[in-house]
Amino acid sequence: MIHQKLRMIKIEFPKNKVKVQQHKDVHEVFDVIRKKWLLLTPEEWVRQHILQYLLITKKYPASLIAIEKEIKLVDLKKRCDIVVYNRRSEPWMIIECKEMKVTLSENTLDQILRYHISLSAQYLIITNGSYCFGFEKREGQFIEIDCFPDFEI
Repeated sequence: MIHQKLRMIKIEFPKNKVKVQQHKDVHEVFDVIRKKWLLLTPEEWVRQHILQYLLITKKYPASLIAIEKEIKLVDLKKRCDIVVYNRRSEPWMIIECKEMKVTLSENTLDQILRYHISLSAQYLIITNGSYCFGFEKREGQFIEIDCFPDFEI
């Protein structure tokens, strides 16, 4: 558990912005980036709320956000939950989402650091919806941050 070691980023999710529906016997959530209804899993709940926070509260441009971005690590294909690009189409932020009951740990940090090998980004964020921790790469080192950065114009 890394909660005692790091400064937490406080997030207030926008109220009532995530669209949920029941279709047959399952609940679905509308992904505003991919423009489709998805099965509402606990991890998807976190991802969609983080997306709404980025779009509504932080005003990140939707056109520069990718969901489940496929990357290659040696011979393995992996998917980053959320990648935010800068206006030069370079990875700017990687966000790893876990469901709320998953404890953010050293393994979560290791996972996002592996993604950073393929997609070198200035910011790395890990969250389970309850806890959120972030890092900024400065001069080759990761420094803790205590809020989401404003989007570079």
